[in-house]
Amino acid sequence: MRNVIDPATKILSRDEVVSRYGRPRSETVVFTNGCFDILHRGHVTYLTQARALGDRLVVGVNTDDSVRRLKGSGRPVVSEDDRAYVLAGLACVDAVTLFDEDTPAELIAALMPDVLVKGGDYDPERVVGRDIVEQGGGRLVLLPFVTGRSTTAILERIRHNDS
Repeated sequence: MRNVIDPATKILSRDEVVSRYGRPRSETVVFTNGCFDILHRGHVTYLTQARALGDRLVVGVNTDDSVRRLKGSGRPVVSEDDRAYVLAGLACVDAVTLFDEDTPAELIAALMPDVLVKGGDYDPERVVGRDIVEQGGGRLVLLPFVTGRSTTAILERIRHNDS
């Protein structure tokens, strides 16, 4: 197979991500994070737009324990290993790393991305890591939220069809 990248090779530990994409570097590194439970069109649109903001896109993914603390006992629907693998399979994603904390602040501080990306539904003042990135000379970009495309909406449709 030519020009096919095994997604598993793009799933890196925090140390590997920082070693490969941390400072100093010659490329613009974009970072985003999330649970990415039940990957959907909104996620792919968002990640593609994020990647267009730089040379490399690093995605931080909440571990299963972190998702449960944030979303409740019924989540995630998809395991952390599978979520990471599916994200790594996207051409726009250069690296995926898991984080177990409730926020990606430690990961952001270690990586020091040039661009921090979140969805337009976030209040810029409340974006975790914004201060870290801006103090390092980087910037925050809020991308438009893809209306009607969310994991919560998908789960609601499944529940509604089940009853």
